[in-house]
Amino acid sequence: MRYWSSILMAVILAGLGAYLYFVELPAQQQEETQRSQAKQLLPFSDSAITGLAITTSQGVVHLTKTDSGTWVMTAPLQTDADSREVEALLRALVTGTVSRTVADRSAPLAPFGLDQPITTVTVTASSQQETLAIGDSGPLSNTLYVLRESDGAVLLTDLAPKDFIGKSLMTFRRKEILRVAQNEIDRVRLTYPSTEIVLYNMAQDKSRPSWKIRYPIEAEADQTEVRSLLFRLEDLKALSIIDPGPERDTIAKRLTTPHVKVTIHTPAGDQTVRFYQPDSQSGEAIAEVTPDGPLYRVTPSIIKGLTKDLFDLQDKRLLGANVEDIAILSVKARDRSYVLINQQGEWVLEDQPERKLRQEIADLFVSRVVNLQADARVVKQATALAPYGLLEPRAEFVATGKDGRLAGKLALGNLSGNLVYATGHRLSGIYQVRSDILTQIPSKAELLGDSQETAPR
Repeated sequence: MRYWSSILMAVILAGLGAYLYFVELPAQQQEETQRSQAKQLLPFSDSAITGLAITTSQGVVHLTKTDSGTWVMTAPLQTDADSREVEALLRALVTGTVSRTVADRSAPLAPFGLDQPITTVTVTASSQQETLAIGDSGPLSNTLYVLRESDGAVLLTDLAPKDFIGKSLMTFRRKEILRVAQNEIDRVRLTYPSTEIVLYNMAQDKSRPSWKIRYPIEAEADQTEVRSLLFRLEDLKALSIIDPGPERDTIAKRLTTPHVKVTIHTPAGDQTVRFYQPDSQSGEAIAEVTPDGPLYRVTPSIIKGLTKDLFDLQDKRLLGANVEDIAILSVKARDRSYVLINQQGEWVLEDQPERKLRQEIADLFVSRVVNLQADARVVKQATALAPYGLLEPRAEFVATGKDGRLAGKLALGNLSGNLVYATGHRLSGIYQVRSDILTQIPSKAELLGDSQETAPR
């Protein structure tokens, strides 16, 4: 009998638990869901949305989601949409919440800016549809008054004005001029009025490109400079678009010789864009992809960014050899001279091969010599060296390859401010490079760790 009270308490607790689990908790969850839904501006998710109609003072823009998930514009013209702009608008609408209901449609709408909405958005999700009229900013920053069509409620929302004010046809139209990603490009042809430069991606793995110049010379390319050029093309956007019609025809008559024509080859085919500057006074720049397609107004700086001299695109490292290809590096300066030999990945002095060098100092020094780039070109072709101090250089570096042949050479002459005149094996002519390389040549003692001097930085 003494256990009956314990059993009874257990039954009561179990019943209470069941009541809470099956009755109270679902009711609470339903109440929370209802409260959350009451705060939502739209009754459906962004993934369910299949169409948008955006009305501004400039007219109506209709947007439709394709089966592949991309957005296209269907009116007032048929073209690709700017997916980022469309998705940004959708995120704002779907995540937007209602702070409170302030009135209904029977109230005067002018105080809320809803008698003449700045924007009206109709959202379609399958068979569902909702229309939101966007009015004035609310009493707090980043709030807007909205009239919701389905219930006629005037709502104060947390929508941000920047997401809805000042939108136009151009906002939602695709502005990228080329359809290209850098890792898809095999070659690039830059055609100028008097010359042409052709670049090839020689890498097997296109995600790790290795660019070379194939015309007008065969040479290594400046990888950073080529990547910068490709970024400009990948991110090339129109400021405005002139569709076929009288205005396009008038502008096209003024387009004669392009400042630069860029042809990009990918496995999917070639894309070509021509850049013109018909009026040098205004600086207006025009891009053309096809003779009968739209014209694109672009920022004039894009033409300057794509107008490249051969020197700009060449590998400007003067020595002409890579670290891994060097077997011997001869160093000759006015106060020090020695020869470094690469023995199975470690540097030793030719005259003291048994002594262990400070490899971190040797590696850093060799890397600096190998990667020293020309900052400016002084003379394009070979010329007298004496005026630049290159007949008897301040420092000279000679690299011998693993095959015993000359692999690279670099000579440094007179100082000119913080630059020094230089010649190199990779490029013909005379150049200027940073002069701090002259103070970064370690002595034998520093390489051996015998000196108390601070190692070159």
